[in-house]
Amino acid sequence: MSCYADVLVLRHPTPGAVESASRHCRKPVINAGDGVGEHPTQALLDVFTIREELGTVNGMTITMVGDLKHGRTVHSLAKLLTQYRITLRYVAPKNLHMPPEICSYVASKGIKQEEFESLEEALPDTDVLYMTRIQKERFSSEEEYRASFGQYILTPHIMTGAKNKMVVMHPLPRVNEISAEVDSDPRRAAYFRQAENGMYIRMALLATVLGR
Repeated sequence: MSCYADVLVLRHPTPGAVESASRHCRKPVINAGDGVGEHPTQALLDVFTIREELGTVNGMTITMVGDLKHGRTVHSLAKLLTQYRITLRYVAPKNLHMPPEICSYVASKGIKQEEFESLEEALPDTDVLYMTRIQKERFSSEEEYRASFGQYILTPHIMTGAKNKMVVMHPLPRVNEISAEVDSDPRRAAYFRQAENGMYIRMALLATVLGR
């Protein structure tokens, strides 16, 4: 396969599979998501989006909401954000908290972390609200999924408790965790701009690994 391509972009259901593949491939290998492990290109576009929307990442309070246990996007983003002076807040259903190994890594970099049960409680001091979906495919049973689904839904009413310059982000696709009515909040609803930024960031990444 290395003979036919200049870059391998791999998405795989098993955590660590992309790293394993990179040891056997003579060409650059880009991780496009490995199960519940990592999603590093998403983290790059997320940080780029925060800079585009707010001008800087330093000094921001960033709140991650949803399935933080299985959410590979938040795993990678939390690690990348340790390069900045920020505060991380976590809002997750019971049993879907951020994995201990991620929290330990973030703590080792001197980053303050806070956990909240309520989205409304975490919102007033939040600069970046990072919503994620409850991923049905990550649960072993329908009952377990139903127990966690729909606990945190961002609505215009809840948004009244947020900063006027707060940025709402989402790696997409969404299910019901952001009301469609929030789409008409042009200043704060940044998730479609965030998705567009993904195209530019991945173009830049391909150009970089190809030495262009």
